[in-house]
Amino acid sequence: MTRPLTNAEENPHAGKGSSVLLDIGDGVGAIVVTTPADLDDAEIERRPAGDPPPAHEDEERTHGHGHGHGRAHGGHRLPHVAVVPRSSPDGQLVHSAVFADVPTGRYDLYVLPDGPVRLTVDVLGGQVTEATWPVR
Repeated sequence: MTRPLTNAEENPHAGKGSSVLLDIGDGVGAIVVTTPADLDDAEIERRPAGDPPPAHEDEERTHGHGHGHGRAHGGHRLPHVAVVPRSSPDGQLVHSAVFADVPTGRYDLYVLPDGPVRLTVDVLGGQVTEATWPVR
């Protein structure tokens, strides 16, 4: 049996000097979350604030490396992104998760598979919402 790929193995270029393209504008923003280093390779999922978590039976929808790219929730998939180290302008490594193309709204964020919710953010169209993950 093979083991699931880590995020670094799935996308070895993530956080390695490449920029994240944010296509924001009318009704669409983005979320940038700075996290502690111990969340390296974790996946953070977002769902509309206050919504219940998806049912666990949706976990079986994977694509060959131990996680799906969004679980079914109310007829659509919940987006999730990996925490990766990125270089800051001053050369420091900063762990972060970036959600691009986020519709205006309030969102709960949590580590997959099922939380608990650790952060709630408000996203406005045309803006980047910056947040810091709470220390455990």
